[in-house]
Amino acid sequence: SKHGLAADQVLEWEVVTGTGEYLVANHETNSDLYWALSGGGGGTYGVTLSMTSKAHPDTPTSAMNLTFLSTNTTQDKYYEAISTFHASLPAMVDAGAMSVWYFTNVSFAISPITGPNVTEAQLRKLLQPLTSKLNELDIAYTSYYGQFSGYLEEYNAMQGPIDVGIAQYGGRLIPRDLVENNNTALTEAYRFINNQGAQFIGVGVNVSFAVAGNVSNAVNPGWRTALIDTVITTPWNFTAPLSDMVANQDLMTDVLIPKLAALTPNGSCYLNEGDFRQPDWQATFYGSNYERLNAIKDKYDPHHMFWAVTAVGSEYWAPHPEDGRLCRENTAM
Repeated sequence: SKHGLAADQVLEWEVVTGTGEYLVANHETNSDLYWALSGGGGGTYGVTLSMTSKAHPDTPTSAMNLTFLSTNTTQDKYYEAISTFHASLPAMVDAGAMSVWYFTNVSFAISPITGPNVTEAQLRKLLQPLTSKLNELDIAYTSYYGQFSGYLEEYNAMQGPIDVGIAQYGGRLIPRDLVENNNTALTEAYRFINNQGAQFIGVGVNVSFAVAGNVSNAVNPGWRTALIDTVITTPWNFTAPLSDMVANQDLMTDVLIPKLAALTPNGSCYLNEGDFRQPDWQATFYGSNYERLNAIKDKYDPHHMFWAVTAVGSEYWAPHPEDGRLCRENTAM
């Protein structure tokens, strides 16, 4: 919410392409490859040797975390509080803050809100709609606010390691206008998803061009109007029966994500935290950029040496149904 996405900061790439050619890609040289690597699923056009990025001055940074439970209140009141938090996000991100939060139908946790060049007093004011609502609903909560000299100090104090390999993922970018105009329906969808046993993870941001500046890259256009990067997770357990994990994946693809897709027709998702079985993944993960990205893929990796399930150009190959080897799509069977 302060400077835009990481892809918006890239100035230049050094790359070895799929044909073995060493190239420098920036705004002036090999600009099409630069555009694709900056947000268009980098890693499937070549091997990146280096990246040159913008650097921004550090600033004093505030932060806070907050938790509350549903155990001593009703589900209606619990989700009313969550809805109030979501309604407060536009003011928060417009101030330059970024929030990460999690909730199930049992617990809610902000962990944390980060406010570069936002004072602790300003951060408390931004959170006042939520804390006032919690007090009104008589929901007990714990919170911590801190003021730090810079971002690294805040990060080390407020953000711990994140467990990986313990969940299956799906997601949706939630536009700002949905939160502002139909927050009730969004809350109902999240409540439904929680009641199916899934966890919500949210990232509240403003990475519009007003924040990112005059950048030209292959970032999914859905990011520019998004307020919430929604990630939905179902449990993954390496020792559980595979059939149980497949059932969880089916739940994600067939039930949970469609609930959000119904509210965001022709919507988008962050590629790295999406459902690997996402229908219409080309449009959902890459938006209107996909056709151009595919042409750039063909130019710099004409033999399609680099492949991933939902990477640009992956339609070129298909896993063989018996042993998983990659075969040309028209000969896979």
